[in-house]
Amino acid sequence: MTTENWVLGLDVCPGGWAGICWSGTKVVGVFGTTVVSVIERASTAIENGSIAIIGVDMFIGLPDKSVRQADALARLAIGPRRSSVFTAPIRTALEAATYAEALAINREITGRGFSAQAFAMRKKALEIDHFIHNVKVPLIEVHPEVTFAEMNREPLLFSKKTSPGLDLRRQLIRDHHLQIPASLGALGERANPDDILDAAAVAWTAMRFHRGTAKSLPSPPEVFSDGLRAAIWV
Repeated sequence: MTTENWVLGLDVCPGGWAGICWSGTKVVGVFGTTVVSVIERASTAIENGSIAIIGVDMFIGLPDKSVRQADALARLAIGPRRSSVFTAPIRTALEAATYAEALAINREITGRGFSAQAFAMRKKALEIDHFIHNVKVPLIEVHPEVTFAEMNREPLLFSKKTSPGLDLRRQLIRDHHLQIPASLGALGERANPDDILDAAAVAWTAMRFHRGTAKSLPSPPEVFSDGLRAAIWV
């Protein structure tokens, strides 16, 4: 397999991103770091022809005055894990300086609030929002819990923060030909085990997208004023 068929899965981890680069049969690189921006490193890899697709666990396509179908459909897909899907705020709310201001804007325009956890991802969401307009390969949104449910052929019962939940996710990753390296360098020292597993799951869906076998929630994706295709792929 040529390097042009590699994909990159990204998941937020403490201080940065966890990234797993996958060929479809083996992990070929760990792009995550909490020191240097993984976006910069991914850009370099793209320029070198090493990455064909990037999947990311982050909002892509922000609504103007409504709730995204992607978020609602993802919750339905994962059942007991539905609380892990955050509702994307509208664009003007995410661009606000404080959570209080963002919450007021979102409620005024949509009649609904959104979680502090979703606003806490503001910096990373805006980083991806900028990156997608400057990247030369497809960048798709993936939610790891939706991917793990697809791998498992049914929603997972246990949280990734529990031992049974972590064990099942590790097994699903292995079953789908994703063998995570034993040594992950600085990323392994700082990222949580579930962040690395989530990044691997995102890479799996990115490869499905590359091969034309992924499906989108919703289908077709929604498009808001930012012109981006708003969908969670699996």
